[in-house]
Amino acid sequence: MGNQSVLSEFILLGFSVDPQPDSALHVVSDDLLLTLLGNLVMLLVIRVDPHLHTPMSFFLGQLSFLDLGHSSVTVPKMLENLLSESKTIFVESCLAQTFFVFATRGTEACLLAVMAYDRCVAISSPLLCGQVMDNQLCIGLVWGSWGLAFVDALINILLAVNLDYCEDQTLPHFSCELSSLFHLSCSDTSTNFTLLLCSSVFRFFGTFILIFFSYICIVSTILSISSTSGRSKAFSTCSSHLTAVILFYGSGFLSYLLANLWFPLKMIFPLQYSVITPMLNPLIYSLQNKEVKAAMGRMLRRCVNCFT
Repeated sequence: MGNQSVLSEFILLGFSVDPQPDSALHVVSDDLLLTLLGNLVMLLVIRVDPHLHTPMSFFLGQLSFLDLGHSSVTVPKMLENLLSESKTIFVESCLAQTFFVFATRGTEACLLAVMAYDRCVAISSPLLCGQVMDNQLCIGLVWGSWGLAFVDALINILLAVNLDYCEDQTLPHFSCELSSLFHLSCSDTSTNFTLLLCSSVFRFFGTFILIFFSYICIVSTILSISSTSGRSKAFSTCSSHLTAVILFYGSGFLSYLLANLWFPLKMIFPLQYSVITPMLNPLIYSLQNKEVKAAMGRMLRRCVNCFT
């Protein structure tokens, strides 16, 4: 406790080890531009095309909005640190960023589980899908996903607000991570770690189990289809969601398994969550989803006709 002091800011060391900051600046800024453009176009297509007024498209629009929010919370500060020599962030700003990062990740995990359930219903009971996944249920599932994630984040952040921090003020990340703040604290963080562990189990393993059982239902239904073309068509309806699930959970599992083996991995995986995944999600759903691809083609033809 002799080293305890009142800190007003932390230092983010994520880009300080980069020998070519100009290259990193161009990469991050280009990724941010592509993320904003891709997700805004996805939201616009889902909004204006009546063929995409379906439960899956509704959830996809929520995912695009979520990716926009997550990138807006983390990437601007990354760009600021690339242009600045100090690379600092105020403690209050760090806690606010941690809250929104925590909440958006949790919401995405819940949305992926909801989308898996929607695919299960659509493939196993296609004739009843419209009745089961009605507007009221879809809106309730989305509000539940946002609500659970934000309440979970709020509880964790409220406990972290009262922590005292030691003289060491360096965070080896591109953005603020809740677990990294605990290592800088002079206070007893056992309760914080326990709560964070419970939240992680709920957010990732809980939703992963729901997705796993949904895909067991999907696979068993697909295998019961006699024709090869029918199997291929049924699987194609969930291939884009499965790709997004592998990208989200695969990077999460690898971050825990490999982060202690090589130090740069501790920085790569948070960067992947903040920059790469929000940029790739619109590409995954537009390239692998026939309905979205067709809707984008129709919107492009309308734009061309307007200028000709």
